[in-house]
Amino acid sequence: MKRVAIVGGGVAGLAAAYEMARVADGGGERMRVVLYEASSRLGGIVETVREGGFVIEGGPDGWMTEKPWARELAVQLGLGEELIYSNDEGRRTYVLLDGRLEAIPDGMRMMVPADLATLDQSALFSAEAKDAFRNEVTRAEELRAAAPAQDESVAEFVERHFGDEVLEKIGAPLLSGVFGGDVRKLSVRAVMAPFVAMEREHGSLIAGLQARAGVKKAPIFTTLRSGLGTLIDRMVAAIPQAWIHLGVEVVSIRRDGGEWVVGTNVGEERFDVVMMAAPVHVARALMEPLDARAAELMEMEASSAVVVGFAYDDAARVPVPAGFGFLVPAGSNNLLLACTFMDQKFGDRIPAGGRLLRAFFGGEAAKRVMRCGNDETAAVARMELARILGPLPEPRVTVVRRWPLSLPQYGVGHLERMAELEERVRRMDGLWLLGNGYRGVGLPDLIRDAREAVRTLAAHTVSSLH
Repeated sequence: MKRVAIVGGGVAGLAAAYEMARVADGGGERMRVVLYEASSRLGGIVETVREGGFVIEGGPDGWMTEKPWARELAVQLGLGEELIYSNDEGRRTYVLLDGRLEAIPDGMRMMVPADLATLDQSALFSAEAKDAFRNEVTRAEELRAAAPAQDESVAEFVERHFGDEVLEKIGAPLLSGVFGGDVRKLSVRAVMAPFVAMEREHGSLIAGLQARAGVKKAPIFTTLRSGLGTLIDRMVAAIPQAWIHLGVEVVSIRRDGGEWVVGTNVGEERFDVVMMAAPVHVARALMEPLDARAAELMEMEASSAVVVGFAYDDAARVPVPAGFGFLVPAGSNNLLLACTFMDQKFGDRIPAGGRLLRAFFGGEAAKRVMRCGNDETAAVARMELARILGPLPEPRVTVVRRWPLSLPQYGVGHLERMAELEERVRRMDGLWLLGNGYRGVGLPDLIRDAREAVRTLAAHTVSSLH
């Protein structure tokens, strides 16, 4: 019987435990699995609040449709009928510019326009920025030749193609909304790999996007009708309850005689395999005594986020422009990072006639409001929203969630560091690193990694028996 410890009960840890339960049910080798979660609940930053007919996400509100792994898991869990998609026919994102909301031109993918004609009517960009977009197509060969052999920051990449203004107005806010990070530190190869590939092939990103214009596009985002918390609930229900140990904090791991010894706040236990699915700063501290170089490779900044959901009974009293929400560039004299108009992004989030907004704080603002109580945090969010949208009524439901150090920053050189880290970890027989600090931050990435790890472990175990 193989003894497996899973450290962390977030999405990655649960997906690993779920896959182990499937392997065991499928007649694979019997396993004794212990999932350690230091807090009193499972699911990490995924949490859904359902109140008064509203479906309010405390963490992510969905996933990128083009990555199939979360959808595959949902279908496997019997949630195929629950899958719903973003209302892309009404997809429009705004940027706060001089105190007003200006729409990002239609058809843009991140900061790249597929159709230059859409820029003509846009008040978002200056004449100089519009010229920079048009010139980018004519500079295709120059850009391809200038593409560096090594990694670079997102800022350097975007500035090379489009200049400072495009970076500041939409590049930085869009990337900060996803990664919560500093575009002057983020690795372009780690966080914008498709665009790097596009540059290699076409030179011009606009030309690369136009070359794919005929490809039928699926809706950008997917979620579950009853909320992402249902995905967590279904996984938990499929995992033997005896495996789950809540309120147990792992304080050490060490190697002893071919076994892993996991020390917790309630004692020690021995295992054949440890799947480390804790947040990267926690995992790093546990790795330090095992391999100082591995711990050094795991050292990365992480940003915090604060999410405030406001549910209103009467949408007419909370008018918002048609679209998915808005971004707030740095220097806009507003503490918010972004706001999503949830009832317009997805269907089935509200009772008839309602409105659902989610406001986000990131970076330094998140650090400041993190120290406030729920009422004060909600008051600050309402005040900042009102400065942009106008006076707001009292919400029917308010949800405040704090996620400290929840978004690891993939700095320049991240892929090279992770390749070295993986090689070092591979030499430590029976240790796996899972979670959002290594190979992607989205739910599909976490699910893919965790399930692949278990399948690889199971295949290795079977082959070693023959």
